[in-house]
Amino acid sequence: MLLYTIFRICFATVFIGLHAALMVGLLLERSWERRVRRLPPREKPLVSVIIAVYNERRRIENLLKSLCAQEYEPVELIFVDGGSQDGTVDFIRAFFGDTPRNRVTIVTLKENPGPNYKQYALAQGIERAAGSLFLFTDADCLVPEQWISSMAARMVDERVGLVIGPVAKIPQADSFFHRYQCFDHAVRYLYIAASAGLGAPGGGFGNNLIVRRSALEAIGGYAHVPYSPTEDAALIAQIRSQSRYAIHAALGTDTLVMTLGEKDWKALINQTLRWNNGGLFGPDRKTRLNFGFLMITIAMGVLALPLIPFLPSLWVLSAAVMFAMSMNTAATLLIFKDVLPYRGLAPLLLCLWTPIYFTFLTILGFCQVQFHWSGAGKKPHSL
Repeated sequence: MLLYTIFRICFATVFIGLHAALMVGLLLERSWERRVRRLPPREKPLVSVIIAVYNERRRIENLLKSLCAQEYEPVELIFVDGGSQDGTVDFIRAFFGDTPRNRVTIVTLKENPGPNYKQYALAQGIERAAGSLFLFTDADCLVPEQWISSMAARMVDERVGLVIGPVAKIPQADSFFHRYQCFDHAVRYLYIAASAGLGAPGGGFGNNLIVRRSALEAIGGYAHVPYSPTEDAALIAQIRSQSRYAIHAALGTDTLVMTLGEKDWKALINQTLRWNNGGLFGPDRKTRLNFGFLMITIAMGVLALPLIPFLPSLWVLSAAVMFAMSMNTAATLLIFKDVLPYRGLAPLLLCLWTPIYFTFLTILGFCQVQFHWSGAGKKPHSL
């Protein structure tokens, strides 16, 4: 009984203490961002924007328009096509029309051996890039006019090798499902930014990421990043552990990329299961330990709920999880207040649902339920 009591108290203390530390990390990252934005600008480096595409004809037009509206120069755009069959390449060529060829490059892959098809495609784009900074996004995204200049400004300190940018989802309807996935995306970014503030970044969103060429060279190049279902997290882990460069996360709305939300629960579960499995079973040991501890402790608090009527002392576990999620919810609403579609009691419902959903994904992961690739480079093609 003594050991059980110690376990309960330690669980609550450690879990709440971890989230309190993450809130400190969030403040530190916001402080870093304010400092770096005050640094005097240097000569503008060439930024290579690299986008992997695969059958994106119906989704890519908004991205192309937002890229044309960018304030930054010099920049080159590199599209890596994984064998689209819907006219994606022809549409991109027609859209840019008379734009000089040295500014827009389209790479058509003859094959894509995978196993992470997007990772392979991006590696081919990087090989053809001339910039000293590489900036990544996806075909279904919408970037603000100052996106390139703002992300490049976060790299003015030569000690910074990579900066993760925020991503928010665009709700496609007014329902709990569509509001929840927007909230889920924001909560995940909060964890990312807070971990970066503590010097332990373990993940990021690959559709808003900028990396320094010299940082990639320090780890042997992008092609040497070990396979992971979350190629962005693997890249971040390599730079963190194998180089001298710092990694940070942007929090300003000037870097906020918008992306389309998923259409149904099946698609959302597939997407978030891939992210969770990347954290639980990825190649980086530190990421596995940190992410695994977080997910398992959340699951313990949720799974204790139905047992409380029979073992009332378990309330401490569940209460610790809900208290920590309340802190996360408050911070998320503060940072993303302008883009989250919430009103009334929605934040409370989202706060209650998030640990349950995370627990569900963790159980699926340990049961070895497989996700399915989607988007650019979904499968290898021989053209």
